[in-house]
Amino acid sequence: MNIYAVETKSLEGEPLRLKEFQGKVTLLVNVASACGYTPQYAGLQRVHEKYQGRGFSVLGAPSNDFGAQEPGSAEEIREFCSTKYRVTFPMLEKGQTKPGPAQAPIFGALEKASGTLPSWNFGKYLIGRKGEVIQFFPPSVDPEDPKLVAAIEAALDGAPS
Repeated sequence: MNIYAVETKSLEGEPLRLKEFQGKVTLLVNVASACGYTPQYAGLQRVHEKYQGRGFSVLGAPSNDFGAQEPGSAEEIREFCSTKYRVTFPMLEKGQTKPGPAQAPIFGALEKASGTLPSWNFGKYLIGRKGEVIQFFPPSVDPEDPKLVAAIEAALDGAPS
């Protein structure tokens, strides 16, 4: 399944074709502003900056599914991320992570491709250049964890997934 074939919207509600990321390696993360893992935004931004020149991007996907820890509007989420963590990576519209009729299409596709859905905020999907899910990392894995960084670098170097 090619994750980059999914169409979604940006945090601001503008159409966002993930095929714009085809040929890149991405780390798609379900994020929340009031979670114990929220400080991971800083590491996500550093990883984004470190590797973006090599064809890499972090994609944030806000969700209020776990502990109601993302209650804000799109404007409030953008303000929080920009002010507190200086986030510059793309953010998707706030959506539902959990299965059901209101589930965001991106999470339905990720579940189908990987067999895994996050069980909490800050679950991380590493997606290869062709839109394939390479690996899922649980929330407890920090964005700068050596295992995650090695997987990003291997994907960027074209190592088999």
